[in-house]
Amino acid sequence: MLAGQMPAEKLQDFKGSSKRLLGLLRPQRTLAGLVLLCGIAGVTLSVIGPRILGHATDVVFAGFIGGDLPAGVGKDEIVAQLRARGDTGRADMLAAMDFVPGQGVDFDRLGHILLWVLAIYIAAWVFGVMQGRLTARVAQNAVHRLRSEVEAKLSRLPLSYFDQQPRGEVLSRATNDTDNIAQTLQQTMAQLVTALLMIVGVLAMMLWISPLLAVIALVTVPVSIWVTTRIGKRSQPQFVAQWKTTGRLNGHIEEMFTGHSLVKVFGRGKEAAEAFEKHNTELYASSFRAQFISGLIQPAMMFISNINYVLVAVVGGLRVASGSLSLGEVQAFIQYSRQFSQPLTQVASMANLVQSGVASAERVFALLDAPEQEPDPASPGVRPAAGRIAFEHVSFRYLPDRPLIEDLSFVAEPGQTVAIVGPTGAGKTTLVNLLMRFYDVTSGRITLDGVDIATLPRAELRERVGMVLQDTWLFGGTIAENIAYGADAPSDADVAAAAEAAHVDRFVRTLPDGMDTVIDEEGSNVSAGEKQLVTIARAFLAEPSILILDEATSSVDTRTEVLIQRAMNTLRAGRTSFVIAHRLSTIRDADVILVMEDGAIVEQGTHDDLIASGGAYARLYSAQFAEAAVEVD
Repeated sequence: MLAGQMPAEKLQDFKGSSKRLLGLLRPQRTLAGLVLLCGIAGVTLSVIGPRILGHATDVVFAGFIGGDLPAGVGKDEIVAQLRARGDTGRADMLAAMDFVPGQGVDFDRLGHILLWVLAIYIAAWVFGVMQGRLTARVAQNAVHRLRSEVEAKLSRLPLSYFDQQPRGEVLSRATNDTDNIAQTLQQTMAQLVTALLMIVGVLAMMLWISPLLAVIALVTVPVSIWVTTRIGKRSQPQFVAQWKTTGRLNGHIEEMFTGHSLVKVFGRGKEAAEAFEKHNTELYASSFRAQFISGLIQPAMMFISNINYVLVAVVGGLRVASGSLSLGEVQAFIQYSRQFSQPLTQVASMANLVQSGVASAERVFALLDAPEQEPDPASPGVRPAAGRIAFEHVSFRYLPDRPLIEDLSFVAEPGQTVAIVGPTGAGKTTLVNLLMRFYDVTSGRITLDGVDIATLPRAELRERVGMVLQDTWLFGGTIAENIAYGADAPSDADVAAAAEAAHVDRFVRTLPDGMDTVIDEEGSNVSAGEKQLVTIARAFLAEPSILILDEATSSVDTRTEVLIQRAMNTLRAGRTSFVIAHRLSTIRDADVILVMEDGAIVEQGTHDDLIASGGAYARLYSAQFAEAAVEVD
């Protein structure tokens, strides 16, 4: 019924991903070796237990047989009498037993045997606990290191990767998939080692007790392997689909909660719920198929195990009757056959967990293998930066066949305020992304004080730049902590000065806790304009050589905007400033205005010069500020 809802997907490289997943354990070879030793010790003791317990059964059975026979008669004489009467079967059975006619159960011997069994099982339990603790340490250390690798990888990925991936999908790989890997390692590593050791140990004991019964028990192994393989091949694609669908669902939830207010404003709650229901149904379908198909393994293995039990019990009973085996040996063998079937069933039932874990590992490894931004060159040393920026024949394109910026050249002198205006999609923000090296130029170069920024480490370049974006970002913490984010260990006086310069103090004074007011993670307890003031104060505190303001005052009122403009006039002194603005009134006093269209600078000059030329800037300015009477017929 559910098979047609999602196409089955396969792991790209199950074998390779499995090896790489096991490679996470390589740095902990010592602990992994201890896990193996504890497993060997625990399994050895667990395997010995039934054999000794079989001796206890023989003691009890011999006691009951001997108690019913007359005392003073030898065992050989009783066996001979039975053979003389033609009761050969019973004679063979008694001949193989160790009993004393007329003597009942030897409880002293029985007690010693049971004490040994108890001691053995307690020791096996201790080794099992030690193995479990060591396994947890190994698994969590491996996943801890994997999470660190993912975090480091995210910091090395270019901005283009995040532009192409939904944030919820990236978060799902970094959280859900790594958690699933941890669960897989935790639950399978110790159990798998124990199960494999148990199979070897039990098989050796079964061959020791009765090769014939061992062969009968082994007949079911190929059947078990065939069943497990067939079911596993059908469930594997479903686990891949399950985790991919989980990523899509997380991406949708993250988008809907981030834009919750807009969803409400535009009345798209129903559509959002329908999209959620679609993703949720797909996840239900893939998860149901994965768990149901893989869940068939254990019932199938139990069925095969029961058939094996019947065969062993019947043939074992015949061997006891013939005197080839003692009752205790058959009882021990039946226990071993159960112990032999149990690890086979465990290994088979772990197949679904392993496939799920490998599917998650493949997604995490795909993230770790994603192309990184070009490594930073060796630092040439910190130089005093005057802030002269030069674009020299710069070309750039996001996609190879779609040019955006072609042969762009201009110079921003130290202390100048350069305004960048133009219609949406003209390349204004792309210009800033290139300057910050969020993207690298396709051709040409950008220089800072004559040094190609491609030769500078990104961190060294960006520490000289203060940036305020139209989309504000505040983290959960106090207002003072959010402002202090712009510098390393600033003093309270520095934070207060930056707040005053950005006029944050105007609204902070109205708050009961002042600068210690805690902003929640979404910043919902301050207005959009107030959040923007805090981000501007953060940039002021950094005291950069270069300021980039991308619509930095778009969310503040007109009076606050005037105050900020005055403060920025002072702070921009001696600093090169780039201002991206749609409201042209905010950049009238800029030293140079660059007018961009289709990735090229079509005009540049001062406000007055551009107005006088009557070109593209004049048309933009007229469209915003000229009054016209519009008649509508």
